[in-house]
Amino acid sequence: MYNSLVHRRIGTIGACLLTVALARGQGQPAENPVLAEQAFKNVRVLKGIPVDQFMATMGFFSASLGETCTDCHSAESGGNWDKYADDNPRKETARRMIGMMNAINKTYFGGRREITCYSCHRGVERPDVTPNLADLYGPPALKEPDELREPIAKSLSADQILDKYIQAVGGADRLAKLASFTAKGTYQGYEDEKRPVDLFAKAPNQISTVIHTSAGDSTTTFDGRAGWIVGPATERPVALLELTGGDLAGAKLDAAVWFPTQIKTALTQWRAATSATIEGRDTQMIQGTGDGRYPVNLYFDTKSGLLARVVRYTESPVGLNPTQIDYADYREVAGVRMPHRVTVTWLDGRSNMELSEIRPNVAIEVAKFARPAHN
Repeated sequence: MYNSLVHRRIGTIGACLLTVALARGQGQPAENPVLAEQAFKNVRVLKGIPVDQFMATMGFFSASLGETCTDCHSAESGGNWDKYADDNPRKETARRMIGMMNAINKTYFGGRREITCYSCHRGVERPDVTPNLADLYGPPALKEPDELREPIAKSLSADQILDKYIQAVGGADRLAKLASFTAKGTYQGYEDEKRPVDLFAKAPNQISTVIHTSAGDSTTTFDGRAGWIVGPATERPVALLELTGGDLAGAKLDAAVWFPTQIKTALTQWRAATSATIEGRDTQMIQGTGDGRYPVNLYFDTKSGLLARVVRYTESPVGLNPTQIDYADYREVAGVRMPHRVTVTWLDGRSNMELSEIRPNVAIEVAKFARPAHN
């Protein structure tokens, strides 16, 4: 729905390391985004990648080892940007582990990424060396498909499921009349305190999400082609973070989903993939892809036809980072059923947005989707 990257940047990892890209021309994707070594000091291994990919890598480390920022850096780094550059034994170990992982993949798998940090660590600092009987004989963990699957025979097609969704939310005619909307509600992330949030959306795929924090507003915007995050100077070294790669593709999809007729053209290679149960509800999962490599998994309630969940992936040098977005509390707005609760789950956290008011077809200033001027 809305760009979930904003949640990844305001939480523990976000408060620790949220940074930066310089502003580009308005409405244009960045051709030369700021790289990790340009934004951070003492980057030795993860060079040559955009800042948002660097941040995704930090999240992958956190999830793989079950650690936080300060576990690998220092307690002082939580309030001092420069301290993140300090070396310590754990950072040196991480650098060696990246080299070992890359060497294994190159030597034994022809350079394909078959081994990642998570392959061995599985959420613990030190990899287990002895099989766990509880894991062996306990109920198997559900695995989210991270590759495109073969279409299911004798099942509704992806087109049929998407068409059923269009009818479930109000039908194509009513959706065509929804040209824009504004919304108000609350956002709750890592902190227990709820924050006010405002949404501004315009068809077919523009959206801006503004979370009002005690330090100032944190705004995530997709203007139809480019995306960025802007926030208080006190929470990051530089004011604007450019979205690239999978994060940009995710922002585009999140924006389009607010206008359901845009979903079908937002992805390609559609196929019906599997059935699944989500919180006791039967769902049908279909897959599409934005890049031909990694899937986007969409789950629709088989009874109501409503979209229940989207899972998508972003690339990092050490592995894929999944983001799960759950939609609930659908209510009618101008004849269209729209979700009023959106929960975003990612590798190192979860956030919840609850909307109390959605106003359809409101005139929205162009400036709401304009890239701010920053040095």
